[in-house]
Amino acid sequence: MQFESYLSLAIYFLAMLGIGLFAYRQSTSDISGYILGGRQVSPQVTALSAGASDMSGWMLMGLPGAMYVSGFDAMYIAIGLVAGALANYLLVAPKLRVYTEVAEDSLTIPEFFAKRFGQSSASVRMVSAAIIVLFFTLYTSAGLVAGGKLFESAFSLDYQLGLVITLGVVVSYTLLGGFLAVSMTDFVQGCIMFVALIMVPVVAFGDFDGWQQMSQAAFQSVPGFSESWHNLTLVALVSSLGWGLGYFGQPHIIVRFMAIRSVQDISTARNIGMSWMIVTIIGALATGLVGVAYANQFGLEVSDPETIFILFSQLLFHPLISGFLMAAILAAIMSTISSQLLVSASSLTEDIYRVVSGKEIDNKKTVTIGRFGVGGVAIVALLLALDQSNTILSLVSNAWAGFGAAFGPLVLFCLYKKNLTHTAALAGIISGAVTVLFWIYVPVLADGKTLSSVIYEIIPGFAVSTAALWLVSTFGDEPSSDVKAMYNQASQQLAKQQS
Repeated sequence: MQFESYLSLAIYFLAMLGIGLFAYRQSTSDISGYILGGRQVSPQVTALSAGASDMSGWMLMGLPGAMYVSGFDAMYIAIGLVAGALANYLLVAPKLRVYTEVAEDSLTIPEFFAKRFGQSSASVRMVSAAIIVLFFTLYTSAGLVAGGKLFESAFSLDYQLGLVITLGVVVSYTLLGGFLAVSMTDFVQGCIMFVALIMVPVVAFGDFDGWQQMSQAAFQSVPGFSESWHNLTLVALVSSLGWGLGYFGQPHIIVRFMAIRSVQDISTARNIGMSWMIVTIIGALATGLVGVAYANQFGLEVSDPETIFILFSQLLFHPLISGFLMAAILAAIMSTISSQLLVSASSLTEDIYRVVSGKEIDNKKTVTIGRFGVGGVAIVALLLALDQSNTILSLVSNAWAGFGAAFGPLVLFCLYKKNLTHTAALAGIISGAVTVLFWIYVPVLADGKTLSSVIYEIIPGFAVSTAALWLVSTFGDEPSSDVKAMYNQASQQLAKQQS
């Protein structure tokens, strides 16, 4: 890459660090400001922060790579994600914003789970916090793999050095500014991703004489829509659409709903967020499809399909613009890593350290412990990411399924079932997480493969967790009157705010 490209990246890095410093001065004097931005985040920042932290490096690398390899088969994952995101805004966002405040101003998802049952130190809090740290460490490593591949492919740097650079920048602004820094950088990063995912496929398509030439070149290697639909099995369709179920249980996404400044702002955030998501997903799919056509038509060598966006950025644009597009990939990667690190640190601080220590901790010390938590999770994720053979999409899919199955049904039951019990919550979390891990890692099939090769693990995990929650709540003890009263108070407050 040329000097102009490096200049663009340098400006981007400095901007992210500048935002982190600004947020440090604004909102990190207490733990509420560090973890939730004082619940004063605007709908615009909420929408793009939720979208950017959701999509991560797989949006610009994993999804185009899947489209490059499998054609329209990858489209069904995108449809499931759009449906799931919309359902999350409609079903979870308003209730979670109110309920977490009514539940003694819960700052984290595990704390909400515990206080939902009137027990600030309930065992469900420790279990869910442990699952968050486990799966987010895996999820963070997926982002680092994307960063390592970017620096190796675009800058001809060592893969391990790329990991360190990616982690160094994102940890710096997350340590400094907490949730406000993460949300503000996500907003900027979301804007960069939006522009990049329109520019790249449109410019690449311009080298063809039209849709007919492009589609003929593409469908030499991958199935077209009609062929894809004809060969699609019910199990494959359910597995792809099942990605949408994961949204209800992703802590780094639903925590945005807890931080928005009011319930009335959620509809604005939903309109902005869904518009952003639809455009960017179409752009990512288009990048992969045009990429395979470009390779067939013009002899472009693509050694790793997940780097097609990078190749287009270097091939088709002026170095200054190329640097901007590289920044878009880093934006996607860093927005998710920073969110995951912050949520992990929040759980380590608020839900593990505070509960285990059993003593009051002043705000300043709590923020310091949270910063140490960010660093600790980052180091473990870095060690996992050293295995370069992992694909971004496979790492993301595993962590996405783990959260979706462990927390998704429980979040919905917490918000919609008054008689939910603490025992049922524990049963739902553990059964969902264990089912996903069994599906991914235990080779029970005759050829030594795991059950995830048959159907995406979120489907059985979500079903088992839902069944456990319903059965234990139905046939177990009734919750206390105080727990029911809290539920009623939250419902009344929501109705009041929405009227």
